[in-house]
Amino acid sequence: MKKISLLFTLIVAIISSTYAQTSKSIHLKKVFHITSASGWDYLEIGPINDRLYVSHGNQVNILNKISGDSIGIIENTKGVHGIAFDVANNEGFTSNGSLNNVTVFDITSNKIITQIPTGQNPDAIFYEPFSKKIITCNGRSKSLSIIDAAQNKVVDSVYIGGKPETAVSDGKGKIFVNVEDKNEIVQIDAKTFKVLNHWSIKPGQSPTGLAIDTKTNRLFAGCEKLLLVIDAVNGKVIDKITIGDGCDGVAFDDATKNIYTSNGEGTLSVIHEENANKYVFVTNVVTKKSARTLILDKKSHLIYLPAAEFDASLKDSRGRAMIKPGSFQILVYGK
Repeated sequence: MKKISLLFTLIVAIISSTYAQTSKSIHLKKVFHITSASGWDYLEIGPINDRLYVSHGNQVNILNKISGDSIGIIENTKGVHGIAFDVANNEGFTSNGSLNNVTVFDITSNKIITQIPTGQNPDAIFYEPFSKKIITCNGRSKSLSIIDAAQNKVVDSVYIGGKPETAVSDGKGKIFVNVEDKNEIVQIDAKTFKVLNHWSIKPGQSPTGLAIDTKTNRLFAGCEKLLLVIDAVNGKVIDKITIGDGCDGVAFDDATKNIYTSNGEGTLSVIHEENANKYVFVTNVVTKKSARTLILDKKSHLIYLPAAEFDASLKDSRGRAMIKPGSFQILVYGK
């Protein structure tokens, strides 16, 4: 028994050492500065020419994802939250929360094509590969808007019954939506756009970021100080892992099997997927306070996080500290 115990201890020590080395190798590599004082939400890796799209106040800034150099701007996107792409139609889409619409632009030229009315306060937006539709999560309407990119119009909508924060697809006919004010995930049929299930994810609260491993059928929902692992087939909670505070973004790297959560407290939590039912917390990498959202570049495995510095002596109309002018930046982390 002692030999077995010693062997087990040695194996655990080797695994722990490996994870520790992995965590230490993730570090800040670059900082891209965007000189203005506006707020932000999501950012996205573009499909061509190494472009990084950053939602920023009333516009989208387009940067070179390698150098950080400015490439262009998508204007008139007041209250912009997210960016998505339909490569087949060579179109990009921004969800404009304050305008209750989506801006459509040409991916190659950045020229605005049109704007499409949606539900109220469109927030997260993504391309759904099974239906080949662009989908927005509408916060105040408690709904999804389904957009046909070929026609550039809303062709359907789905009432969720709560505030849809983020959505992902398994690419096989199912859509999953984090419902922030209901502490649940809604499963939707991508053929009919009908709600199939409402799954409670307790003890998870206020789910925000959401990612998926389509091979293991596992959903990763970022909640208050917890990452919930959920079976995408039946909604069962498989595991819960403690993460940093203020999570608003989750990403999964198919190649490394690492899950990342960006936490507004100023950390990047790293969790490793051993298999469909085993998850190991690796570390909290120090980032910058306010770096609450992220995008993972699955080609380079770099992680991009927007952040800024705040002046507590200056308050906006809602009593929140204002951003220090010129402090907005994109932090680039990787090995």
